[in-house]
Amino acid sequence: MYEDFKVTDRWTSEELHCTWQGTVVAIATRHADATDVRFAVNGRAVWIALPNMAWVEQKRRTGKVITDYLAAQTAGRYLKSIIETGYDNGREMYTMTVDEVLDHANAVVKEAGSTDNLPSLPVINENIQPERVLGRLPADNAGPVQIPPDHIVL
Repeated sequence: MYEDFKVTDRWTSEELHCTWQGTVVAIATRHADATDVRFAVNGRAVWIALPNMAWVEQKRRTGKVITDYLAAQTAGRYLKSIIETGYDNGREMYTMTVDEVLDHANAVVKEAGSTDNLPSLPVINENIQPERVLGRLPADNAGPVQIPPDHIVL
């Protein structure tokens, strides 16, 4: 869906490749009451800030939560829409309103059919295999996780 997509810029007619890069709670990084979702747009970093009040409002209105997957898809759908409509002017960060988050989140769920059908987020670094670094995955129930040697660079 919106974790990896192509879109045509309204003004330049250039095809842009947008890929999800990560999600960060902005309280820790910039002391903002938001969750920032990073995309690479033809290699250029673009951040979409979703206000944390949207999570509260979504729960209040629907009784359901915004998951990490839904937040990434919501931000991606918003990014696609601003590029298609010509709102993207090359800024590094765009801030959504609570209503925009809820509208885009509802549209994503409607497109997918349910949150169960949302795609998982892609692996950021295909060269890192957690089971090789940790010896096994924590959910494997095969005893304690081994601490990796100090010389392994993630």
